Amino acid sequence: MKHQRVAAFPTLCSSPSRPPGSCSSRPAGFDTGVRIMNDPALPDPCSSVRNSDDLLPGASDSPVSAKVRKQSAGPVATVRHGSASVPIYRITSGTRTRFAISWYRDGKRMRQVFRTIEAAKKEALVVARQIQAGMQYLTDLKPHERDAFIAARDLADKAGLPLVPAMEDYLRARELAGTESLAAMATQYAKHFGLVVRQASVPEVVEQLLVSRKQDGSGRRHLYQLSSVLRRFAAACPGPILDVTSADIDAWLRSLKVSPVSRNAMLVTVNILFSFALEQNYLPAGPTAASQLRKVKVPDSEISIFTPGDFARIIHAAPARLIPLLAISAFAGIRSAEIARLDWSAVDLDRRIIEVRAGQAKTASRRVIPITDNLASWLAPLPRTGRVVPSCTQHKEITALAKSLGIPWPRNVLRHSFISYRIAIVKSADQVALEAGNSPAIIFRHYRELTTEETAREWFGIGR
Repeated sequence: MKHQRVAAFPTLCSSPSRPPGSCSSRPAGFDTGVRIMNDPALPDPCSSVRNSDDLLPGASDSPVSAKVRKQSAGPVATVRHGSASVPIYRITSGTRTRFAISWYRDGKRMRQVFRTIEAAKKEALVVARQIQAGMQYLTDLKPHERDAFIAARDLADKAGLPLVPAMEDYLRARELAGTESLAAMATQYAKHFGLVVRQASVPEVVEQLLVSRKQDGSGRRHLYQLSSVLRRFAAACPGPILDVTSADIDAWLRSLKVSPVSRNAMLVTVNILFSFALEQNYLPAGPTAASQLRKVKVPDSEISIFTPGDFARIIHAAPARLIPLLAISAFAGIRSAEIARLDWSAVDLDRRIIEVRAGQAKTASRRVIPITDNLASWLAPLPRTGRVVPSCTQHKEITALAKSLGIPWPRNVLRHSFISYRIAIVKSADQVALEAGNSPAIIFRHYRELTTEETAREWFGIGR
């Protein structure tokens, strides 16, 4: 028994009188779709087929005794958007019904099958819109892939980022993070850098620090030290202070080829800069690049002190303008930098004390030094107004005086002499540490038993 031929897709042919296999025109928009499935088993919509099995893969010319799949002769619905339209066909197999959508791209026929007509209509509308909008490339995606793409694009748009650069940033971050959670890392980053509200280069922060310290009343010597060290550092590291690492600071300090003592002093100065930057929110909260560096070990050196006879020769040969610096350094042990900040109002001969205020002290702690009898005898005849040391050149004058007398002038020799002779008399490292502004451990380790009590009394007996 021969099967009767039936016409398929009659709505796609411009004329029913045209021969099978030919088609004069297709619905607008059908040739611009994008292929999701190329179904070669689907017949030409302008041709006829012998039976409904011709619409299915594996169909043959012989009669079929099994369940026969039948497709509706025409679309059961057509979804349109603008000039684009996508037909929907019903396919039945026994008691099961499916719905297929069909469209064209570059002369190739595409088809998708759905369980319900609602799902078919939804997909047909998406295809029609994309064809109309010229977004045919999206029709190459499966529905779940397209939904994922659109969702990703919407998220990127919401963030104000193009999708591809956003994905590139994500993948770079993912590679750097390894197995760590990006959200957790971002949270920690925000917590660490959240207070960094301004950006500034190292030279900018240096100049701001100098202005701030000058406004706060810092002494000329302190400002000179800050300026000298930090401007050299800024020249070596001119970029943003946020980008400076501990390794950068360490490399710079090593390149100076200075003594361990000088290197440690310069590190302290750089620490001042980074602490200021932290206060100004140029750096995140927490340890700074400078604070994470350790001071280098300073080898113990021999403590050099004057004999009472050598110093007596120097002070008796000195002009009156040098007496305050010599006498206070030798008999009160005040540091040279502290004396440079001292004025006569801090010297109380009636109460026999010298007060070093916190802002004047190296340790930023106030201390009181007793005035010995011989120190009082040297200071009493002097005019006591203004600064104790009015000129920074006096230190050079003193060393030149000692040299002219043939007496070497070791570094910090007068302070070392005071501490050594003072502990020989009072026998208390704690007391001398309070007076000298030092630690008892340092006093005990470096100055104990350097001289005798008898020689110490001779030292504090040097008078006018």
